Amino acid sequence: MMDINEIRRYLPHRYPFLLVDRVEELVLGESIVAYKNVTVNEPFFNGHFPEQPIMPGVLIVEAMAQASGILGFKSMGKTPEDGSMYYFVGSDKLRFKKPVVPGDKLDLFSTVLSEKRGIWKFEVRAEVAGKIVSSATILCADR
Repeated sequence: MMDINEIRRYLPHRYPFLLVDRVEELVLGESIVAYKNVTVNEPFFNGHFPEQPIMPGVLIVEAMAQASGILGFKSMGKTPEDGSMYYFVGSDKLRFKKPVVPGDKLDLFSTVLSEKRGIWKFEVRAEVAGKIVSSATILCADR
């Protein structure tokens, strides 16, 4: 398990763009289970949408990519302090199934599909209360 202080060692993101609150499980080179607590205080809810707040889909994808980034960094034994950056470089089969709203716990799952010359491919999904809200295959690159 990783708390926010350890997560900050592996991700260069900071408020309001750090979208992983805790890591519950991590198997190096294989998979990660993490989560983001979604609260009404998130700055994006001021404009998306004030009368019916919904977490933007692009931020759900970013949260899944950040969880994958932690998995990649930890698996490689690197951190941003080492001069390594882990970039989200693509996605395929991206789907959104249901909105994410304030009060939801956004569970993030990522599994390594492959790694070749610093390009990592992950199968990712986000769930709320055991129901899939988004899924994709994403690519991240270590540079």
